[in-house]
Amino acid sequence: MSIINTKIKPFTVQAYQNGKFITVSDADLKGKWSIFFFYPADFTFVCPTELGDMADLYPEFQKLGVEVYSVSTDTHFTHKAWADASDTIKKIQYVMLGDPTGTVTRNFDVMIESEGLALRGTFVVNPEGEIKVAEIHDLGIGRDASELLRKVKAAQYIASHPGEVCPAKWQEGAETLKPSLDLVGKI
Repeated sequence: MSIINTKIKPFTVQAYQNGKFITVSDADLKGKWSIFFFYPADFTFVCPTELGDMADLYPEFQKLGVEVYSVSTDTHFTHKAWADASDTIKKIQYVMLGDPTGTVTRNFDVMIESEGLALRGTFVVNPEGEIKVAEIHDLGIGRDASELLRKVKAAQYIASHPGEVCPAKWQEGAETLKPSLDLVGKI
């Protein structure tokens, strides 16, 4: 069964953000757009490139009213240690969820059980708590935050414009489509 349009499952975890430990739960997501950005582990290779890329675009996500939650099966203590040790991770201002029990990782079906690590999973959740975008990568394939930003804009556009859809490579301000019998076979 697809995870698209399903509601996120309840969770409560410890997190690290801007030098502080905080508690985050599914209740914190209600009423706003969210991104869950799963990665295998702190102190690795591809992960800091992705998290740094996301940090660079975080202000753009915030302008759209989107909160970003990076998630690994490391603890919130490990996230702090990584931020203390890495200039790339130090610049992160979004929330870094610690998921040492794997609850959140399993809720999104990205746990590699034999390793206790998460796949590279990206999920966009709407204000009602429904998953609208799901993308899962193998461990060696890094993601591009600018493409995720485009997908968030498209998801927000179609949420506020019922009856319209965004075609491939759609960018904010570009023409959309209104599915109808008249379009069948003409695109």
